[in-house]
Amino acid sequence: MTEPAIRATYVTTIGIECHVQLKTKTKLFSAVGNDAREAPANSLVCHIDFGMPGALPVLNKQAVYLAVKAAFALGSTPERFSKFDRKHYFYPDLPKGYQITQFDQPIIGQGAITIDVDGVTKTIGITRAHMEEDAGKSTHPAGKDYSLVDLNRAGTPLLEIVSEPDMHSAAEAKAYAHELYLRMRYADVSEANLFYGNMRFDVNVSVSQTNELGTRTETKNINSFRAVEKVVEYEVSRQIEVLEKGGPIVQETRGWDDAKQRTFSQRLKENADDYRYMPDPDLPPIVLDEAYIAAIKAEMPVMPDEWRSRLSSLGLSKSQIDTLIDAQVELSQEHYLELLEAVLGDVTLAKQLANWLVNIDVPYVREHELETRPLDRQALYAAVSGLAADGKLSSTGAKALITDLLATATLPADIAAYAQAKGLVQESDEGAIAKVVKQVVAENPQAAADVKSGEMKAIGFLVGQVMKLSQGKANPSLAQQLIKKQLDI
Repeated sequence: MTEPAIRATYVTTIGIECHVQLKTKTKLFSAVGNDAREAPANSLVCHIDFGMPGALPVLNKQAVYLAVKAAFALGSTPERFSKFDRKHYFYPDLPKGYQITQFDQPIIGQGAITIDVDGVTKTIGITRAHMEEDAGKSTHPAGKDYSLVDLNRAGTPLLEIVSEPDMHSAAEAKAYAHELYLRMRYADVSEANLFYGNMRFDVNVSVSQTNELGTRTETKNINSFRAVEKVVEYEVSRQIEVLEKGGPIVQETRGWDDAKQRTFSQRLKENADDYRYMPDPDLPPIVLDEAYIAAIKAEMPVMPDEWRSRLSSLGLSKSQIDTLIDAQVELSQEHYLELLEAVLGDVTLAKQLANWLVNIDVPYVREHELETRPLDRQALYAAVSGLAADGKLSSTGAKALITDLLATATLPADIAAYAQAKGLVQESDEGAIAKVVKQVVAENPQAAADVKSGEMKAIGFLVGQVMKLSQGKANPSLAQQLIKKQLDI
């Protein structure tokens, strides 16, 4: 596509609209199930979803509760007064001829979240977030001259989160999408399962060589973070190429072909006037009192940004922190962060536990794709840390013990005895280790001479030989002390 030298003269501007499916049991305005993942077509519908004459919607109270939680997760506060409107358009999957949404008075106003890209922190503004119902789904069988409509998703409760056009690279767009996912999961607002469409991204992209924003395109229904990144990269290259050839950028809605890694035109983009918004006469406004809002705020869990701050205080790397933050929702049964929270007062212990989780536990669970993991991790790590503190477990021994118990999935009554029986407890008997040290020093005179002459790096080699000769059972700290003692240094 476009040469990098030409691309560098253009400024990219990106905004993202994210649709989040609220995790209610029923739809937004009808008492019909909200889980359409495996349901036969048109089996989760009623007269309200079909838009039958005289059908009256009733607002789902739980959806409002979740929207208020989402407001705090987005660095905002819920609006005390909001209302519903009708957005008119005519597609086969919208039998009413309008969508119930919120136009000028949404339940969530301005907010902001922070992202980190290559070590640079950036704030992305949230313009607004509003509740609305989803439409149905149209399918177009290959080779047929007709389309099919499934209204199972019609009326599904959505929260549409609209960002400010504050992103200027594909990496920033991807990071923002991922952070939204984490916020919605941590707040327990949505399952946010991208595969099932619980979270979808509409990516708006424009390029310009001036301070004026360029004409934007909107690529809809993106369902992966990587695809968000690739959509931006493709659209930037495509739009620059069009402009360099003297053509205009058309304001339009586009789709994403993941197999071909390219966007494609779907239809011209409508403006707000085309939708003929009007207040919905069947639904009263939402009025929230201060006590209701305060009660929900008080029960909000710790959000990812606060966890990052807490984990940073342990001296963990960004990679380690990201692993723990992601694992908390990806592998939610393990409650990793709760384990760390219980020991945050002891920095040494907390850092040791974090290293075990990042380097042993999380990789093991991901690799084996375990569905049920009933292991009592609090008891496991309390025992392992105790053995390590007593000098009975080396780092290698600790890793072997943790891995073995994760595989067994059942804790023995006496973990110390179990480790001993497995040959994982390191030797701390000074007399026994002294014999090994004496043999190692005798067999490695040059290394011993180097240590005596001040080359202390060589002592690591001698300790390694002690560990090898003792089959990893010797306490390395004690071995080093005994080496120094034997060499009179």
